[in-house]
Amino acid sequence: MISKANAVVHTKFRILFSVPQHLFSFPRIWGSKPLIFFTSTTYSTKSLTQVETAGEEVLVHPKDSIEVFRKWGCSDNEISKLFIRRPSLRNANITQLQSKLNILSGLGIGAPDLVKIIHCRPRFLSCRINHCFDERLEFFKTLFVSGDVLAKAIVRNPSLLTYDFHNTIKPAIALYEEIGVCKKDLISMLLSRPTIIPRTSFGDEKMEYIRKTGISKESKMFKYVVTLIGISRHETIRKKVANLEKFGFSDDEIFNLFGRSPLLLTLSVDKVQRNMTFILGMMKLPASVVLQYPFLLYSNLEAVLRPRVLLAQKIDDMGLELQIKGLKMMSALRMTEKRFLEAFVKCHPNNIADELIEFYTSAKGIKRLAEASKKNNHMGFPF
Repeated sequence: MISKANAVVHTKFRILFSVPQHLFSFPRIWGSKPLIFFTSTTYSTKSLTQVETAGEEVLVHPKDSIEVFRKWGCSDNEISKLFIRRPSLRNANITQLQSKLNILSGLGIGAPDLVKIIHCRPRFLSCRINHCFDERLEFFKTLFVSGDVLAKAIVRNPSLLTYDFHNTIKPAIALYEEIGVCKKDLISMLLSRPTIIPRTSFGDEKMEYIRKTGISKESKMFKYVVTLIGISRHETIRKKVANLEKFGFSDDEIFNLFGRSPLLLTLSVDKVQRNMTFILGMMKLPASVVLQYPFLLYSNLEAVLRPRVLLAQKIDDMGLELQIKGLKMMSALRMTEKRFLEAFVKCHPNNIADELIEFYTSAKGIKRLAEASKKNNHMGFPF
C-alpha cells in the first residue's frame, strides 16, 4: 500500500509531465534538442506536513546566537572570545541580538571592534543601545567630524550608546563648550579620555583652579587642563597640591606647573613623592628644578632615574673623560635607552663598556620593596 506522502509526490510528478512539452522547451536556435526545465520541489517521507509545495521559498532562521554572530561576520575565534568574556551571550535573544548587531554595522563597527567592546564592557549587548538612538545619532553626527571618528569613539567608550542622553551626554558636552573647549579639541579629549562624560563636574572651586593655572583658551594645553580638572575629584586635587607643598612649592608655583604640564595631575601622590625624594636625596638638586624640568616627575624611578644617575656616579668614580653632569645629565635622563647607551656607554673601549653595561644592568635590577608581589589587574578601560 502506497503511503500518503509518496502518493502526493507521485501525483505532483504525474501532473508536471502531463504539461505540453513546448511550455518547457527553449527555442530551437539554442540547440538541436529541446531542454526540459523543472521547478524545484523539496519533500520528505518523514511526515506529510513537511512536504513543501513547488516553488515555495524556504526561510532559514538562525537557530542560536552562534549562527547570528557567524552571519554577522565573526570568526569562530572571535565568537569564542565573546563567549569567554560574556558567557550569557550563548543564550541571548536572537531577535534582539540581530537588531543590536545591525545598529553596530550601520555605525561602521565590525567583528574585531565588537571583541574589544565586549572585553571592556561585557554587558554591552545586554543594554538598550537602541534607546533614543536616532536622536543620539543626530547629535553625534554634529559633534564628530566623520563616521570613522564616531566609530572610533564608540569602540574607545561603548557607553556613548548607553549613557543617559538628555541628563548625562548633552549637559557634559555643553559644559566644555561653555568653558571654551572647541569642538576639535573636545573630540580629541573624548578619544584620549573615554570617560570624561560621566565623570565631569565643574563648580566654583574647580573654575578657580583653572584660573590659577593662568592658561589661556588659545593655548594647546587648555583642553588638557580643563578636562583633567573636570574629571578629577576635589579631594584628589587637594591631596596632590598638598603633596607638592611639602617640598616647598607655593600655591601659585604648583598651579602654574599644572598649566604648563597638566599631565602631572594624572600622577599618583606616591610616585611624585618618591621621585622628589630621589631628586633631593640622591641627585642633590633643589626642589625648584622640577619647575624647569617637569619630566623628572614623569620618569620611571627604577628603570630610568636611579640606574642612569648611578651610572653617572660610576663614570665619575672611574675618572673617565666623558662625564654626565649638569645639563648633560638632564639630556641623558630624557634619552631613549638605545641612544643613552650609545652616547655614554658604547663610546668607551670594549673592556670599559662591558663593565659599565654590567653595572647599569645590575642597577636596573634593583626593585622596590615587595615590588614582585604587586598585582596590577586592569580589566576594562584605563580611565
